[in-house]
Amino acid sequence: MEGGGAKDGSAAAAQTRGSGDDASNKPLPPCCVKAKTAAAESEAKCHATVVSGWFTEPRSRFGKTSKVQYFNNPMWPGEAHSLKVENILFQGKSPYQEVLVFESSTYGNVLVLDGIVQLTEKDECAYQEMVTHLPLCSIPSPKSVLVVGGGDGGVLREIARHASVETIDICEIDQLVIDVCKDFFPQLSIGFKDPRVQLHVGDAVDFLRNAPEGKYDAIIVDSSDPIGPAQELVEKPFFQTIARALKPGGVLCNQAESMWLHTHLIQDMLSICHETLKGAVHYAWASVPTYPSGVIGFLLCAKEGPAVNFLSPVNPIEKLEGAMEAGREMRFYNSEVHRAAFVLPTFARRELESHITCTEKDKSETKQVAKPMKMKIVPNSAIPAAS
Repeated sequence: MEGGGAKDGSAAAAQTRGSGDDASNKPLPPCCVKAKTAAAESEAKCHATVVSGWFTEPRSRFGKTSKVQYFNNPMWPGEAHSLKVENILFQGKSPYQEVLVFESSTYGNVLVLDGIVQLTEKDECAYQEMVTHLPLCSIPSPKSVLVVGGGDGGVLREIARHASVETIDICEIDQLVIDVCKDFFPQLSIGFKDPRVQLHVGDAVDFLRNAPEGKYDAIIVDSSDPIGPAQELVEKPFFQTIARALKPGGVLCNQAESMWLHTHLIQDMLSICHETLKGAVHYAWASVPTYPSGVIGFLLCAKEGPAVNFLSPVNPIEKLEGAMEAGREMRFYNSEVHRAAFVLPTFARRELESHITCTEKDKSETKQVAKPMKMKIVPNSAIPAAS
């Protein structure tokens, strides 16, 4: 999830790369000094978010001794996720955000923007595959697709599985994110090599304002969390520009936070999409271990026009020529997972169902799916005894 939205300051870019194993010969910075720290933990290179060899999402320190710590990210107050750091590979700052890449003990290389984990090599497949194929497998033969954000290239990699797609525009505001991911996440940035891709480095809000009306079959918003400059990407004017750029019956998939933490934000986004796009609106979710609360949500919306049924793929990935060929196997998404993604836990359904809109076709198919199966009770006498 990278920033693709509003402009944010003009700090001079500065970056440093990890330099191998020589860090152990240098004195530890104060940020990594802790009482009784094990020697093995002390060897990891250091960064403001790394203490005793562990990365932890943004923290505040209380008092001169910095012994009392509490976590203060407004998107998930009172909690944070930690990962064991083997080595810091890159740290730098663009005009928009701080960029950090480190090698973890259990999740491979990790991309961090402004102190927040964006992706890891181990679980990136869940987010990249779902945010791409939930919308593209819900419409027949998509031809023109726009990606907002997505500078790591993972969404592009997944769009490339769809042979029907003729043009792929991507608007990413931060060139540094693109360059860093090409160096440290080649399995994602391979998406930029597809000849259908046209890269636009700049503000996605401006890009959409100037996009031709009705150009896109699908728009995928792979954005940062909606705090600071990215707040603009969850507000009504932004969704109005998306509606204008979509064809009738075109679809939007928007990163939509965690149902465990952000139901009020999700409700607002669902309501705005209902007002602006006027088609079916749904919320889906997937498990991503390194995201806050371990899940991430997806807002699926259709523009008024030909009916779209998100609940069951009309363009199943398993039937697309070349999509599953050797070397391009899917790791998370399939048609069964697609259908299951829209089944919400009771608490989330209770809080969100009044904001979700379905077509009549959706409703009839949901009833069919939800129809209980008859269970055949086998008498004990019919069960063979163990030999």
